[in-house]
Amino acid sequence: MNIGLIAHDNKKALMQNLCVAYRHILAKHELCATGTTARRIEEVTNLHVKKFLTGSFGEQQLCSQIDNNNIDMVIFLRDPENSQPHEPNLANVVLHCDMHNIPVATNLATAELLILALDRGDLDWRMIYK
Repeated sequence: MNIGLIAHDNKKALMQNLCVAYRHILAKHELCATGTTARRIEEVTNLHVKKFLTGSFGEQQLCSQIDNNNIDMVIFLRDPENSQPHEPNLANVVLHCDMHNIPVATNLATAELLILALDRGDLDWRMIYK
């Protein structure tokens, strides 16, 4: 499965921790992320992460991949209190996920649920959907 990862600046360390904790599951899948998030995940996990551009440009690339049915799940750890103008726009990503029936998590609790569901095979329906 192809998993898109995005994190606002104040949530990048949390994304790193999530990826370390679930490395054994994520290693079985293809990961892609916006530039800085991808680099930081690779630094702590040794997982290969396809890198998009940074910030909102990377968000546009991810949305394009969603539109082309190349993404099966998105984790977007956002900072609802302190997001910056240069950071990806949650509403845009969620809109594309909703249009194409892509599971999306916007906080740690939901991200963990999706990762565990992925490991159990609960998202295998995406393979049929493709």
